[in-house]
Amino acid sequence: MDALAECTSDLLLARERLIAQLREHALQIGEVTLTSGARAQYYVDVKRAILRPAGFAAAGALLAAQVCEWGGTAVGGMTMGADPLACAALAAGAGEKAFIVRRQAKAHGLQRRIEGPSLTPEDRCVVVEDVVTTGASTLAAIDALHEAGHTICGVVCVLDRLTGAAEGIAAAAGAPYVALTTIDDVYPDRPDRARPAAT
Repeated sequence: MDALAECTSDLLLARERLIAQLREHALQIGEVTLTSGARAQYYVDVKRAILRPAGFAAAGALLAAQVCEWGGTAVGGMTMGADPLACAALAAGAGEKAFIVRRQAKAHGLQRRIEGPSLTPEDRCVVVEDVVTTGASTLAAIDALHEAGHTICGVVCVLDRLTGAAEGIAAAAGAPYVALTTIDDVYPDRPDRARPAAT
């Protein structure tokens, strides 16, 4: 097996492990209120899966590969959904630094909104997110980076709930958007899944 095929095989296995971890630890069946205020019959708490060794390693491998493909040098996003993802990506060899975007600039100390090693004009930032529903927190992180004059080379989420936010995120970032998994992978039999029309 050549190196490219081996790498592809490893990433496919990492994705399978991530999906298995999300199904086992992150998927919660039952009515919940989402961050957006909408009601749902299930919830995916990605942190329950990626803050375990197997989920952390699988997410890290997939994120590192994507960051490398885009030539990213810094990885991060809105606290706290992005925090463990940035750490997982760094641990797997992605980029040179991680960053955390606060919802508001800190009122004391250095009064920074983007925490971590200083980002430079040469940095190529990859924005990461755990779950995308409306994309509001991802868009807020993108806005904060653009406001600070930073370049975004891509956006990655661990799980996309397939609510139509992807196009808006890519447009706002001016960069590609990739979901490592979708709700179709993790909960294919959910009651609200769109079914193909009968022919």
